[in-house]
Amino acid sequence: MGRNGGDEEAEVRVLGLGNVLMGDDAAGPWVVEHLRAEYEIGPGASLTDVGTPGLDLVPHIGGARVVILVDTVKSSGEAGELRFYRRDEILKHPPGPRTSPHDPGVKETLLYLEMAGSGPEEVLLVGIVPGRVEKGLFLTPAVAAAIPVAAEAVAVELRRLGIRAERQGDAAPARPWWAGDEGSPA
Repeated sequence: MGRNGGDEEAEVRVLGLGNVLMGDDAAGPWVVEHLRAEYEIGPGASLTDVGTPGLDLVPHIGGARVVILVDTVKSSGEAGELRFYRRDEILKHPPGPRTSPHDPGVKETLLYLEMAGSGPEEVLLVGIVPGRVEKGLFLTPAVAAAIPVAAEAVAVELRRLGIRAERQGDAAPARPWWAGDEGSPA
């Protein structure tokens, strides 16, 4: 699968979670767009912006051998700091109350797929601490600066899994549809 892939049959799936209309919540989709624009991703992996799927993560995660999620996370620390969580850390505590139908049901989905026998062997959540989550199309400067760092963290994980993930020196910057003419995460 090439760098623009969204193949739901891929063994390794990179999923960007977040609402592109809510400021820093768009960090996950921005990382996916950054990877598409600036990296060549080898066969066996796919890149998908899943938006705000709520409990509809099952078709995106089910059947994958490995899932790499990129999303903002509620965590102490400065905006733009990265947090990394493996499957056991994600599932360590029972699912909490969902405050919105758009909250990604990551724990619920992983538990459901595990019981169904089709859950991934490995899960990595690359979390970005947000600065501002409110209506708006642009990331705060700290989160914008974290996008290439998070993308490289995903690329490192893909390479660990034996998937080619090479930065393209002549690549144009990401210009996702929601950024308009600005084309910049800042």
